[in-house]
Amino acid sequence: MSDRSSHRGVAAVVLLAIVVGAWCARVADAAGQDGQVAATQAPARCPETEAALFHACVTSRAHDYDPPRTADGKPDMQGWWQSPLGGTQNIEEHGRTPATQPGKSLIVDPSSGLVPYQPWASAQITENIKTYVEPNAACFPSGSPRSIYTPGGFQIRQSPGYVVLLFDRAHNYRIIPTDGRPRIGADITLWQGEPRGRWEGDVLIVDIVNQNGRSWLDQQGRFSTGALHVVERFAYIDEDTMHFEASIEDPNVYTRPWTMAFPLKRDKRKPRYEFIEDACFEGDETTEMLLKLGYRIYPGSARLNVGHN
Repeated sequence: MSDRSSHRGVAAVVLLAIVVGAWCARVADAAGQDGQVAATQAPARCPETEAALFHACVTSRAHDYDPPRTADGKPDMQGWWQSPLGGTQNIEEHGRTPATQPGKSLIVDPSSGLVPYQPWASAQITENIKTYVEPNAACFPSGSPRSIYTPGGFQIRQSPGYVVLLFDRAHNYRIIPTDGRPRIGADITLWQGEPRGRWEGDVLIVDIVNQNGRSWLDQQGRFSTGALHVVERFAYIDEDTMHFEASIEDPNVYTRPWTMAFPLKRDKRKPRYEFIEDACFEGDETTEMLLKLGYRIYPGSARLNVGHN
């Protein structure tokens, strides 16, 4: 090969290397820009291991997730849901005991993470633990908001004018009308209360009154009375996550309204999942054992012989 031909070959190789290098740089730059856009569109997930951190993260962000819709245009929340944080053993922060696993508080307001009980009610909690069978152990319904964080989770079903919650535990359920119907009246009290739902944008709001005051908030004897008023909010964060919030007030026992909040996660492990046979029944061994030890069935706060403000 002549020197001239050799030089031409080297020049061609150099030119090709320059062109390929420039093309690779442009591709890398574009990929970097796409990565920045993707990062902007999909920010880091809110932490789901602690209620206060999750709630603060969710409420500080704007969420533009457009959920699937039912035939009437409402967010389709149907499916199996469960809180990863528990809470039925103890809704306040607690360590490990022979009967409980450690956990953070589900209470986000007040910031202390403590239920703002009146002094007489705090004393009644101690009496509840010493004297009464925990209502869940006696197979009674959990009421609101405890039914949302009772182990086993629940299924949401929807139809025009209704949202129905079907619970794994003891085959309990809550039927929530969303058609604007009037309430049945304050003289009728129920374990699960009387809910009325409405949609505010994509948020399901459930307003609950007329609970009978016989359920507890956890296994530590925390209670309320028939004056309890709970407002629940269910809001999609993404396809598999909802933000649940419950505003709670009862002037008979609390010094102020308070709020709990935590994530709900969709259970997708079994596409055709069905309830396990979690059939609680009266007279089971746990209740019978407690009764033999001298405990009594909890009569409900309206029937307790206590003095309060």
